[in-house]
Amino acid sequence: MTVLSAFTPQSATELAIKPLWQYLLSLGAKPAALTPLLTQARILEPQPNELLLSQGEQQTSAYYVVDGIVRACHYAQEGTERCKEFYFEGELCFLYISWLKQEVAPYQLEAVTRCKLVQMPLSILDDAGMQGVQLALLKQQLLYKEQKEAFLLLNTPEQRYLYLLEHFPLWVARLTHAQLANYIGITAISLSRIRKRLQDSR
Repeated sequence: MTVLSAFTPQSATELAIKPLWQYLLSLGAKPAALTPLLTQARILEPQPNELLLSQGEQQTSAYYVVDGIVRACHYAQEGTERCKEFYFEGELCFLYISWLKQEVAPYQLEAVTRCKLVQMPLSILDDAGMQGVQLALLKQQLLYKEQKEAFLLLNTPEQRYLYLLEHFPLWVARLTHAQLANYIGITAISLSRIRKRLQDSR
């Protein structure tokens, strides 16, 4: 059974959640395990900076990004912020450590831009028919974690910026200067200097 034939939309709700349905099927979900999505999934259209999950709260939902950008960010008491990750179209957004350990969220999930999201209960992932999805998601996260560590530990700030230019040009094009600098781990002023140096060397 193909992904498309496994889902025949009958209503506006089913049409709206179809991208999430197909995404989960592509990761190995059993079609029967996705039936709860028909009644439990919700379509959200948050505005920029709107909260999806507050830091310190219990996480109960995941968000499939249909359109827009979401980020996970930690806010320290002194007012500083550190961005853990950005999520773009076609990605499932949730905090793995909170899901696996059933702990409160150490990061805040918030819309960066105006978004269209499909919200689903994380409890759906616990179904026996979702074991393939769990394994696929954990493999993705492990690869991402290793790549992120190498990105930060093995590269200078300039090399990090060049890496994003080569491998994630969408990030450079769609994130603000300050957001990009925060992810690289430098100040906006330092990023401006890097950009100017690279421009001058051409």
